[in-house]
Amino acid sequence: MSYASIVATGSYLPEIEITNDSLRQRFKDSAPDFVDKMEESSGIRSRWYAPAEWAASDLALRAAKQALERAGRSVDEIDLIILGTDSPDYITPATSVVLQSKLGAKNAGTFDVGCACASFPTALANAAGLMATNPGLEVVLVVGVYMMHKLANEHDPMIFFYGDGAGAAVLERSEKPGFIAAAFAADGSFHRNWLIQAGGTVEPASEDALRAGRMSVKMLERYPPEINNDGWPRLVRQVAKNGGFSIDEIDFAIFTQVRKPTIELVMKDLGLPMEKTHTIMEKWGYTGSACIAMALDDALKQKKIKPGDLVVMIGSGVGYNQAATAFRMPANEPRLFGSK
Repeated sequence: MSYASIVATGSYLPEIEITNDSLRQRFKDSAPDFVDKMEESSGIRSRWYAPAEWAASDLALRAAKQALERAGRSVDEIDLIILGTDSPDYITPATSVVLQSKLGAKNAGTFDVGCACASFPTALANAAGLMATNPGLEVVLVVGVYMMHKLANEHDPMIFFYGDGAGAAVLERSEKPGFIAAAFAADGSFHRNWLIQAGGTVEPASEDALRAGRMSVKMLERYPPEINNDGWPRLVRQVAKNGGFSIDEIDFAIFTQVRKPTIELVMKDLGLPMEKTHTIMEKWGYTGSACIAMALDDALKQKKIKPGDLVVMIGSGVGYNQAATAFRMPANEPRLFGSK
């Protein structure tokens, strides 16, 4: 049997910093206490934007190139590109084909995964399943990218959360796990809580929709905190059951990077110390569909993840969608654990 193994990662953080202090000035009249409250409840201190003329695929391109360079793979060797995002370049075509063109990966097929911030673990699970059943897939590039601030109204205080970024992983076929298991959850009754109301088939783009703000991302109703507080531990236990391992065998866990207190609560629920997780939202903001990939790359860079570690990644996105994947890191892979 063949398994998908993560052999290299990459990430990209753009250069334009948007500090909380700058947002305090922006919202000092319309929402004077909002930034202080969100800073305290989330742990987010800053976020970073790409240049105004960039699209999501430009972020994805840079993370992908870094991951491929570390993997020692040329673009011609990529068999498949799977890209996860809910801030695409276009409604159609898929952003993955735009990335394929910009990379020059002429031999690669592509598809997008669009389940918001659960997209990266979902994409990893898709890659693993396809590689296990298709001998022709030797090298798969998985990318998560987020550029939601360009789809938001700059005067909406919820823009506090949105930071740009991208993360990538190169997967190769291996005779040893690699991929161990996945688990998924969803509840579509929450699909209108946080969304872009117009621009699709429910309400096509129009001047009226644009003027009314229905073509910008907007939170219409808050999600109950128990969706993540209870849902994440439940999903971790499910992926452990699916993979035949116990919770105390988990060496490292990476969660959607939206609220640090939620991660602390969930790790306590699971009986895992905070040393077995990693957070990036404090310095980079909420990077949505990219955040798990970026946190994975950063944890590897800081040598928090070691050869042979069992790593679980848990994503949670609007809709809502949730996904978890479990991977055993390679025991001897200098491309993953060498100099970053």
